[in-house]
Amino acid sequence: MNVSVVGSGYVGTTIAACLADLGHDVVAIDIDQNVVDSINAGESPIHEPGVEECIARHAGDRLRATTDYAVIPDTDLTFLAIQTPSNPDGSIDTSALEAASEMTGDALADVDEHVVVVKSTVLPDVVDDRLAPRTQAHAGDRVSVATNPEFQREGSAVADFLHPDKLVFGTAPGDERALDALHECYAPLLDARAADGHDVPIVETDRATAIMVKYANNAFLAAKVSLINDIGNVCKEYGIDTYDVADAIGLDDRIGAKFLRSGLGWGGSCFPKDVAAIVHAATERGYDPKMLQAAIDVNNHQPERMLGLLENHIEVDGARVAVLGLAFKPGTDDVRNSRAIPVIQGLQERGATVVAYDPIASENMREHFPDIEYADSAATALDDADAALLTTDWDEFQALDDEFDAMRSPVVVDGRRSIEPRDGMTYEGLTW
Repeated sequence: MNVSVVGSGYVGTTIAACLADLGHDVVAIDIDQNVVDSINAGESPIHEPGVEECIARHAGDRLRATTDYAVIPDTDLTFLAIQTPSNPDGSIDTSALEAASEMTGDALADVDEHVVVVKSTVLPDVVDDRLAPRTQAHAGDRVSVATNPEFQREGSAVADFLHPDKLVFGTAPGDERALDALHECYAPLLDARAADGHDVPIVETDRATAIMVKYANNAFLAAKVSLINDIGNVCKEYGIDTYDVADAIGLDDRIGAKFLRSGLGWGGSCFPKDVAAIVHAATERGYDPKMLQAAIDVNNHQPERMLGLLENHIEVDGARVAVLGLAFKPGTDDVRNSRAIPVIQGLQERGATVVAYDPIASENMREHFPDIEYADSAATALDDADAALLTTDWDEFQALDDEFDAMRSPVVVDGRRSIEPRDGMTYEGLTW
């Protein structure tokens, strides 16, 4: 197929690269000329394992980029993958997506038929009320509008795209054209998975339900993490290792072992934004979603618990504290809603000198904290530090050993179960 992808952020760039890898001819559309130039040069504008290699393989052949929406009519299918960031009240800002929908609709004014697929995460009523009217403003029903939520995790987005647990297709009633286009688009992926002995479930539903599946998915996983953290905080009070408890309850197939790693909590762009959005939307409709709000509250409290454990061992005011890990999770340079942010803020409020290290996310964190010290290695960060806080579970932290000897007093509070305690170290696990 000929496919266009509007928006070249984390989601858009990944799906454009992966669709080209599946054999489609793909054009990425973005308003940022630097992003366009990067893709056309065979370079990825984002840090995501596997994406750079995909772009390098296909740039100039099956993948190209442009700022011009006029290319859309030459494609069969358009994905809208524009970010929908959170507003301060938890609602989402769809203005950029609405603008992109309008420009897409303008470009499609004279087409005989086309399918536009909303990949962006929006609330269930947004497609019908705001996006579809814009994309169909000129061509009407000659343009089909569908939804196809993504379930890709930063740090493993390529693998998640190519090995999905499910595909969700949301279409308007009776819109076989959109449904057929989605099946055709994903056919190479489905054939490859079937050849490996894996049949991917496909959920065919209406547009609003497809969107709600995405929100429910993320809300459930976020609540699961917060629940195991809440249980973990109780376990800590009794001197019980939460990971032993999690290993046991994870054997129950009604629960499962995934997302039972207790610790500092969840961050990134999806969980915080999506849970806040569904809480805000429910509240506006007169329902108080106490469980989902509790998931947010527990998550927000975990950094404070980490700082409280630190205060049990040192006088934080005037101390030099190393913060290891700045990205919200390993495998990405994304610091959006990273748990390291409230940890660093709390250290500063308590009068500590902060030295931070992350393998790839330090530059992005400088936008939040331009005045703290950034080390070029974990060893440099630990050198002469009074304490260390582990906030992201990068693999390289598990290999740290003698580096702790360079600390003034090796006090370590581990928020991710990243390291094993050793002789001479004062070690605190956040929930174990």
